[in-house]
Amino acid sequence: MTDSLVLAQRNLIRMKRIPEVVLFGLIQPIMFVVLFTYVFGGSIQVGGSLSQQSYREFLMAGIFAQTVTFATAGAGAGIADDMHKGLIDRFRSLPMARGAVLTGRTLADLAQTTVTLVILAGVALLIGWRIHDGIPKALGAFGLLLLLGYAFSWIGALIGLSVRSPEAATSGGLIWLFPLTFISNAFVDSNHLPAFFRHIAEWNPFSTTVQAARELFGNLPPGFATPDAWPMRHAIWASVLWSLLILLVFRTLAVRKYRRAAG
Repeated sequence: MTDSLVLAQRNLIRMKRIPEVVLFGLIQPIMFVVLFTYVFGGSIQVGGSLSQQSYREFLMAGIFAQTVTFATAGAGAGIADDMHKGLIDRFRSLPMARGAVLTGRTLADLAQTTVTLVILAGVALLIGWRIHDGIPKALGAFGLLLLLGYAFSWIGALIGLSVRSPEAATSGGLIWLFPLTFISNAFVDSNHLPAFFRHIAEWNPFSTTVQAARELFGNLPPGFATPDAWPMRHAIWASVLWSLLILLVFRTLAVRKYRRAAG
């Protein structure tokens, strides 16, 4: 654990010295908020209403979830960059835990994602998004979002260890995230999707966390019909289970891949 925290500190110092990484990570979600709220907000129906305010509150949980999961690409690119520059070979010569390199990186990414999420929440409040069920539940929602983001960062770690360059890691980290986030309930009511895509969306771990966050924020619009799928009916528990399963599987695979690469 000590080795992991030391390496997390190293990665945070690196991010501090390259502030544009954090800045660019903020620009994309803010653009999504503005575009979907003011360009599409009055034409997308949720809960039987075309109200822009209802859609704004419906949208924000999806934007938050997209923001934490898109950090996956950064995690993969960072690890691929360290591999490409031979930094892993230097770590091999030190008396340290092998898994600490990956754990330190993912913890640093979690810290950066937390800062991004706080700033994005401030922007959302400025444009009219509100929390309706109290601060404790809202903190629980942000906790679920960060847990999902941390679990996904291990997918990014595995991708970063599996490719030969940071550019390939960035592309590989994003190419599967777009269908994952758009075939979901993040931006539209999944009840309006075609049957095939609706079933995918309802069992999508991303959708489950979005649904759980909406419930905890109190952002489900009036007249919204919760889908019958089990993850949607028990979104909070399902979100925790999905995130822990992803974390267990991909941390195991990433550490095993790292040991082979550094062996």
